[in-house]
Amino acid sequence: MKTSEVISAWRKILKGEQPALSIEITRECPLRCPGCYAYEAEHLGGVLLRDLHDLKGQELIDGIIECVDAFRPLHLSLVGGDPLVRYRELETLVPLLVGRGIHVQIVTSAFRALPVAWRAVPRLTVVVSIDGLQPEHDLRRAPATYERIIRNIAEQRITIHSTITGQMMKRPTYLREFLDFWTPRTEIRKIWFSLFTPQRGASGPEILSPSERERAVAEMLVLRREFPKLDMPEGLIRQFAHPPRDPRECVFALTTRVLSADLKTRVTPCQFGGDPDCGSCGCVASMGLAAVAAHKLGGVIPVGAIFKASLKIGRARAHSERPPSPVENPLRVLQGPDRSR
Repeated sequence: MKTSEVISAWRKILKGEQPALSIEITRECPLRCPGCYAYEAEHLGGVLLRDLHDLKGQELIDGIIECVDAFRPLHLSLVGGDPLVRYRELETLVPLLVGRGIHVQIVTSAFRALPVAWRAVPRLTVVVSIDGLQPEHDLRRAPATYERIIRNIAEQRITIHSTITGQMMKRPTYLREFLDFWTPRTEIRKIWFSLFTPQRGASGPEILSPSERERAVAEMLVLRREFPKLDMPEGLIRQFAHPPRDPRECVFALTTRVLSADLKTRVTPCQFGGDPDCGSCGCVASMGLAAVAAHKLGGVIPVGAIFKASLKIGRARAHSERPPSPVENPLRVLQGPDRSR
């Protein structure tokens, strides 16, 4: 991130705004991946998920532009479901969004071919989710199989994101084999790893044991030196051993507004929704910003301390500038029944 972008983000925080916006542009997805919260949850923000209005066509395009103009994010993530379900709308939206100077990130399973023009679009990052080596991935993510992904990312420059699960860590060489397969490919710019983040009280084979989590951290620290495309600084990787234990301590959660497919309902407390087990968080974005917060300016003052002070100032400022809520019928209790309706 450029110095000018850091300053812009800091200014937004001081104004009580969130510099990043993530929009679930559709809940539709051709995949049914085990452990996907989108299909296990029933409620979101007090709303029944089946009652959310999934926008399409011009209504979706106009709605996203309205959100962007209202919140003025510096960084916008378009997620799903799978955003490529709305590929026609995306082909219209991408040039409009980057034309506003916004950094746009699209997170997809690449079950459909990516537009060739996206390769040359500035400030656009396409992240393709790949869950492990071909046998495991194809089982979890069909129809977004390895064969289809390789065909659909041809002539692109993408980032791979892979979530490490307990099953993967049962094989000592798994992460190395994954990197051996993907890093030689010219389409791949970067590779990111996350660790599977469970909901509180959940159980399942995807969840890493403490020893598996520790071993994953140790392996990534070694692999990052051998595979330059593994774009994960040492400080970021070490944060996996000590994740923020509460959304109120998570810089990513505090700086990112997440909206569901109706463009109104907020996903809380973070992008995972529900009741995530923060003590087992494995979100690479959370760890990246936690690493920034842990950095000490001049070797003395943690960036996180400055961030918290700025956040406090911004919230106080936003509260003081917010107009008072109108009082509806303050003497209503003294009135008779309203029969005008």
